[in-house]
Amino acid sequence: MHIHLDALGGVAGDMFAAALLDAFPEHQAGVGASIRAVDARIACALQPHNDGILRGTRFSVSVPGDAAEHGHGDPPHAHHGHDRGHSHDHSHDHSHDHSHDHSHGHGHGHDHHAHDQGHHHGPGHGHRPWSEIRAALNAADLAPSVRAHALGIFGHLADAEARVHGIAVDAVAFHEVGAFDSIADIVAAAHLIAALEARSWSVSALPLGSGRVRTQHGPLPVPAPATTLLLDGFATLDDGIPGERVTPTGAAILRYLCGDDPGRGRPRGILGRTGIGFGTKVLPGLSNCLRALVLEDAAASRPGRRDLAVIAFEVDDQSGEDLAMGLDRLRAEPGILDVVQAPVLGKKGRMMAHIQVLVRPEGLEAAIAACFRETTTIGLRYHRVEGAVLDRESHTVEQAGRPVRVKVVDRPGGRTAKAEADDARAHAGHATRAALRREAERLALEQEQEER
Repeated sequence: MHIHLDALGGVAGDMFAAALLDAFPEHQAGVGASIRAVDARIACALQPHNDGILRGTRFSVSVPGDAAEHGHGDPPHAHHGHDRGHSHDHSHDHSHDHSHDHSHGHGHGHDHHAHDQGHHHGPGHGHRPWSEIRAALNAADLAPSVRAHALGIFGHLADAEARVHGIAVDAVAFHEVGAFDSIADIVAAAHLIAALEARSWSVSALPLGSGRVRTQHGPLPVPAPATTLLLDGFATLDDGIPGERVTPTGAAILRYLCGDDPGRGRPRGILGRTGIGFGTKVLPGLSNCLRALVLEDAAASRPGRRDLAVIAFEVDDQSGEDLAMGLDRLRAEPGILDVVQAPVLGKKGRMMAHIQVLVRPEGLEAAIAACFRETTTIGLRYHRVEGAVLDRESHTVEQAGRPVRVKVVDRPGGRTAKAEADDARAHAGHATRAALRREAERLALEQEQEER
């Protein structure tokens, strides 16, 4: 499937999560679990919303020290690096002209860096270095694909902030409360990107907005400098409505999804699900929302058949440790369906790793570029094939106090279920993990029967 984003009100991290969860509510439990895996202090909620014109949802986050959930009201925190559109900088009033005030649920990512990273004054006052957040993501009990997506999005954001302020990437830091919001929004986005496995993404022309945004470094123009860097090459429009319409975190998500092809238009396809995610700022005469359109491949009209491409190459001069990391990053690339490796004997009897990448045809060029980027190979082969696939559905069930993702497959001999091994990783002992997965599979099949 392809997912197209209509940026009617703008784009922010919480709007992105809300729009996709509105279209795919079955992933709400998994999103919450991934966020808690990174920081157990963060709580999130999906709430229905109707602005009198459209119906959709809002994605709100509660963090330590907050009197209210982000995305609702104007909590007096400096939200740097998040997307909730909150009024930033508790040292000034909220009357200034910027759309940090819960614009789109934007809690915009300004003032991400701190010159003095030695200070941590507790929630709402200190800064969290990007290196610390990166370490937390690497240490968290996340599915590898979720971790890779989160690191990729956060990496774009940190890189843009470093370029804006003329500092090293590792010197970038996020305001304490803003860091909580950034983590929630980006991990939620990463979980959904991994779970949905869309073959490609596109976005409509983005509203530029106007005015100024106040930060710890003084007033900055809209779009914010980091946002401007991240949106290089994207189509824009001026609809005459002021304020910050695309936040740095929203822009980082778009850059990660669209890569070097931000001008990709909405492809032809069969319209499936739709979702609407709201921000909290009220825009004059316009619904402040992001709409997700899910387009199924026209080729999917051939039941059980799909077009694929296969990339193959060998590597003999990359360490096993680094190659493993590179292949994990390949697996997280949009359009890549699977990556496998096997030991083979090459010239002069050398041991080599044979790599095979399964990719959707429209993502072939991007996948080839990723193979050259993440491995040491200097040449590869590819060809197009046709594959057969069984119908499947994803379910999330609660087992042993944790959400477990289960894939239910329609086989000729009847429906079968298989639980995600990663979701049992926290439990010690093979027998315990096997029992947990068997029970989750039973619950998924039972749940499906009840729904039918």
